[in-house]
Amino acid sequence: MTAKDTLLVQVGREPHANHGVVNPPVYRASTILYPSLADYEEADRTPFTGTRYGRRGTPTTFALEEAVARLEGGYRAVAVPSGLAAITLTLLAFLKAGDHLLMVDSVYGPTRRFCETVLKSFEVETTYYDPLADVAPLIRPNTKLIFLESPGSLTFEVQDAAAITAVAKARGIVTAIDNTWSAGLFFSPFEHGIDVSIQAATKYIVGHSDVMMGLITANEATWLRVKRATAFVGTAVSPDDCYLALRGLRTLSVRLARHQETALKVARWLQARAGVVHVRHPAFADCPGHAFWQRDFSGSNGLVSFVTEPASRDGVAALLDGMRLFGLGASWGGYESLIIPFDPQPVRTASSRWPYEGPCFRLHSGLEDADELIADLDDGLKRLQARG
Repeated sequence: MTAKDTLLVQVGREPHANHGVVNPPVYRASTILYPSLADYEEADRTPFTGTRYGRRGTPTTFALEEAVARLEGGYRAVAVPSGLAAITLTLLAFLKAGDHLLMVDSVYGPTRRFCETVLKSFEVETTYYDPLADVAPLIRPNTKLIFLESPGSLTFEVQDAAAITAVAKARGIVTAIDNTWSAGLFFSPFEHGIDVSIQAATKYIVGHSDVMMGLITANEATWLRVKRATAFVGTAVSPDDCYLALRGLRTLSVRLARHQETALKVARWLQARAGVVHVRHPAFADCPGHAFWQRDFSGSNGLVSFVTEPASRDGVAALLDGMRLFGLGASWGGYESLIIPFDPQPVRTASSRWPYEGPCFRLHSGLEDADELIADLDDGLKRLQARG
């Protein structure tokens, strides 16, 4: 099986090993019993193989990890309690005092916060780089990790992953990517030389806004460091949550197709709407790195950002407070549509200056009717323009 649509349905399931039941059972456990001393001692020799203790996972956990590793094209995967935990544990797996990290400037905000607080306190130095820049001049003798997020958070710059990994491999540097945007479906990181791929399963994999989870998939060379980092700090994921993530995987492809279709329709409408000065979507030719998106990605998701003409805070509040279908809230990837305001400029240090002065909004297009979402946005923009 190589087609991802087929993999999503088939992997992580063994019906004939489970009395013909289609879905993997939910195994809840803390203690694991061993039939003999020899078996107990063997488990000590292979601590990351099979069931050992509930915190290390149960067959339900392993089914999800196997499925995601196959989807991403990696060696093995590990589930952790949140997407942010997946990011921070990956950073901790490869960095120690005195090391240097290259972090993309368009990274998810909490990732930047972790670098500037926890990693800084551990005497790890972080240099932020423009998502479209050549990273080679920034590499130091103590650079141990290059971190990508592509498309970037909020503003969707697409990176040249193959070029970055080529530079990294020539110098023995590990590369990791936040691959949540593609859900592992539209971008295959290991085919582009990346060592570690991270996802917030909270978003599209779960798909129903009711589970917090992260997933780290690694190649064979880096797997043990990732697994040790997650095991030694005591992370654990509920088998019930793993079951929900597995269930979400089965419909990931069809849900993303609808999210993509709706987001593109909304984005094209926004491009033509008076008062909107810029629409940011990787599928549009004016999105930074669009050529890399065309080359490396097979689709897009439900996210789109847009900028309006300058407006007051009262105008922004009028737009947001009166929305009927777009909820005002963090995250994305569920069935519901969401909107948040944002300003990318204050936190970015390496990218070109954000060229727009008006308020920015990020949308997640859910599974509602696209025309009704457009009508909701149109009414919101009218309220914003009326307040000025």
